[in-house]
Amino acid sequence: MLGALLLCGALTATGCGAKTGDAAGGGKAVAADTSGDTVKVGLLNSLSGTMAISEVTVRDAVKLAIEEINASGGVLGKKIQPVSEDGASDWPTFAEKAQKLIREDRVAATFGCWTSASRKAVKPVFEKNRSLLFYPVQYEGLEQSPYIFYSGATTNQQIVPALDYLKSKGTKSLYLVGSDYVFPRTANKVIKAYAKANGMTVKGEDYAPLGSTEFSTIANKVKAAGADAVFNTLNGDSNVAFFKEYKSAGLTAKAMPVLSVSIAEEEVKSIGPQYLKDQLTAWNYYQTTETEANTAFVEAYKAKYGKAKPTSDPMEAAYTSVYLWKEMVEKAKSFDPEKVKAAADGTAFEAPEGTVTVDGESQHLAKTARIGRIGADGLIDEVWNSGEPIEPDPFLKGYDWASGLS
Repeated sequence: MLGALLLCGALTATGCGAKTGDAAGGGKAVAADTSGDTVKVGLLNSLSGTMAISEVTVRDAVKLAIEEINASGGVLGKKIQPVSEDGASDWPTFAEKAQKLIREDRVAATFGCWTSASRKAVKPVFEKNRSLLFYPVQYEGLEQSPYIFYSGATTNQQIVPALDYLKSKGTKSLYLVGSDYVFPRTANKVIKAYAKANGMTVKGEDYAPLGSTEFSTIANKVKAAGADAVFNTLNGDSNVAFFKEYKSAGLTAKAMPVLSVSIAEEEVKSIGPQYLKDQLTAWNYYQTTETEANTAFVEAYKAKYGKAKPTSDPMEAAYTSVYLWKEMVEKAKSFDPEKVKAAADGTAFEAPEGTVTVDGESQHLAKTARIGRIGADGLIDEVWNSGEPIEPDPFLKGYDWASGLS
């Protein structure tokens, strides 16, 4: 309750409690400033704090897409001007910065957020101001907003395929480890429902505060439980401490593999490949994904930011979302969010991960699911994929075992 009161207090300037669909404070939504030869877009990421390990590179990927688009003529004859703000790994700060971007900077769209906590914090701001957010990270599903486009995976494009993969390998029991906020707790409700319907046992479930570095107790509990595999929904730099304790406890990928849904190439580099070799991940894209578009993307990213800098799924989804916004704006022949939304359905892009297509109703993308294994070189090699893009099902309506979750 205290957290809710603090958040509402931080959102006073954004019209906390205003009617859904109204602009902040009951006024009209502020239109993007398109009077000159540029159009502003917002970049809203944690550039400091516990989530900076993941979000700085997402911001960099968006900047790369903007530079490429500007070099090819911009959008509707206007160059894109990025306005970057630091959410500082603090959810009320995300909401305040979103309000600034929309009402002071008058951006046409915003690209950003990582954690579901940050997305939940800004969601009412974008809805009340009728402004568009492009959210690039896989998440727990069970959500749909008229002013958010979700370019990362929803549950049936990542978590469910990951569970199907583990089941196909004979996994009969799981231990759940996650950060203590909305994504891991909601994801684990889905995992437990799947497990119950598929003959799996959940032998334990533990959460650590976001940013926690104390995992010795959890690692020992995981070891004592003797599960076939660990399903990891930790976020940010907590993963560094967890995997070091995991190895210190004598646990190995061969004896008890960890399947992670928030560790990509950038995090592997920060944690250290020696702690992660042969562990599993579930995403829609890896630096090693074999497409012509990915070859060009990886070359361009490394040319700009350095050969040692890896690419990753959230970065790729963020990069892709800028191009999708461009395509939708040009279809709509307008920067107006309502016209852009109306033009969204069926918009496709040959992304580094492969073809992605916007589902106009849910504002999610059709995406190919991929399971990868982490190598000693820090890269992730694909060991399975879904063969074709999976249509988004954020409320898991196509799964009998998920009834009641939403």
